[in-house]
Amino acid sequence: MVDLLSKRVNIAIDGPAGAGKSTIAKIISKTLGIIYLDTGAMYRAVALKAINEGIDTKDNVKLLSIIENIDVKISYTDNNQRIFLDGEEVTDKIRTPEISTGASNVAVVPEVRIKMVEVQREIASTESVVMDGRDIGTYVIPNADLKIFLTASLAERAKRRHSELLGKGGNVSIEDVKSDIEYRDKNDSSRAFAPLCKAEDAVEVDTTQMTVEEVARKIISLIKE
Repeated sequence: MVDLLSKRVNIAIDGPAGAGKSTIAKIISKTLGIIYLDTGAMYRAVALKAINEGIDTKDNVKLLSIIENIDVKISYTDNNQRIFLDGEEVTDKIRTPEISTGASNVAVVPEVRIKMVEVQREIASTESVVMDGRDIGTYVIPNADLKIFLTASLAERAKRRHSELLGKGGNVSIEDVKSDIEYRDKNDSSRAFAPLCKAEDAVEVDTTQMTVEEVARKIISLIKE
């Protein structure tokens, strides 16, 4: 197993929406005692700022006007990530279906990605991290020690996300959740700048028929190899 006490370790987990990236990343973070960096939360913060200011998250021109001065910061309390937008904690405010769609929209804008990636790379350059997103292994930290590409069937991903939203008090149909995931899949995979794709040296793990515990054990075993 990698000696985490003597070496900075970067683990990249990529994959489409609902594949279980954040859940698995958190388990690995806790198991290995390293930082979990939820990059998607940063794009959610940008989407929240746009929506708060009445800007369409598809309006690239107006998005550029807010990205120049936006202040997105990440802090950790007991290894739990907290997201701050312009000095206000928005950790809970960014977890809605509207923000999910908005995050996918703003993430296609190169200037937005460049600004967020600067922060992500700075953290990874000084800390051992497990980072999840869409382009972590291909663009953000292409020299990561281990790259994982998590995937699952569309039906299974929609089922998981629907259960998650219901557990948080949401009131949305599974059909709407499925449509949202299909939209995000297309948006993330077809964007011109740093699209969602599997890195050539990534290990693909299909989680459709796997429990969370099985997926975590699989990835931990890869780290030990």
